[in-house]
Amino acid sequence: MTSEQRISQQRRRVADWSGFMVTVTVGVLVVWAWVATDIDTGRLADSGGRIGAFLGRMFPPDWSVLPTVIDGSLETFHIALLGTIASIVLSLVLGVLAARTVTPPFIHMPLKWLLAAIRAIPLILVAMLMVGAVGLGPLPGILAIAFHSTGMLAKFYAEAIEGIPAGSLAALDSAGATWLQKLRFGAWPLIAPDLVRDTLFRFELNIRESLVLGLVGAGGIGFYIQTYVRTFQYDKAATLTIVVVIFVVLIELVNHVVRAALK
Repeated sequence: MTSEQRISQQRRRVADWSGFMVTVTVGVLVVWAWVATDIDTGRLADSGGRIGAFLGRMFPPDWSVLPTVIDGSLETFHIALLGTIASIVLSLVLGVLAARTVTPPFIHMPLKWLLAAIRAIPLILVAMLMVGAVGLGPLPGILAIAFHSTGMLAKFYAEAIEGIPAGSLAALDSAGATWLQKLRFGAWPLIAPDLVRDTLFRFELNIRESLVLGLVGAGGIGFYIQTYVRTFQYDKAATLTIVVVIFVVLIELVNHVVRAALK
């Protein structure tokens, strides 16, 4: 057996052993989680009838609330749109400063930690804070979406900039291009498709997250969700659910068309 064959065999053994250890670890974690959560399969089996009864109270839907639900859906769309645009502006600045290929460590490292901290804060908590700061209505929802989205988008933008090949900017650097010129003419053409894709993904996510902001008084359709459910108006909640599903599907179709056009 040659040395190359021995090395290849050792690598296969290491790979097999690593795969085995990963499988065992995942299995142990699943068993541990199952035992720790005390899942009762009997209760799960008996839940079918109660779920059926709950769904039965939702039909037929009460279409008389359709205009109100549509207005709430449009408000949700406005919150997501304005929040996403605000986060794009912030992320373009923070994303550039957080890229390790653009700024020194004493700038990009603290910014990366800050963005990680922003992502770690639950959106509903941010919304509650904004409601307490500026009052009820769409504004706290917009601020919450903008704040929470910046933690993700700025990270994506920074990673896109860090992925630019060094040679792509070397020619502009040798030609005496300024820092902004290198970003505009060297970096932007390379990262634009990734930035647009990530931004559309975040916008779609913001649409979904905006649906629950009304639960804490931050505007949008979430207010009607809690109103109808808490007052046991399940037929009206059914109308709301149908409108929300159609709304989200339409947003997904638009995103699909835009992403296809960018390829």
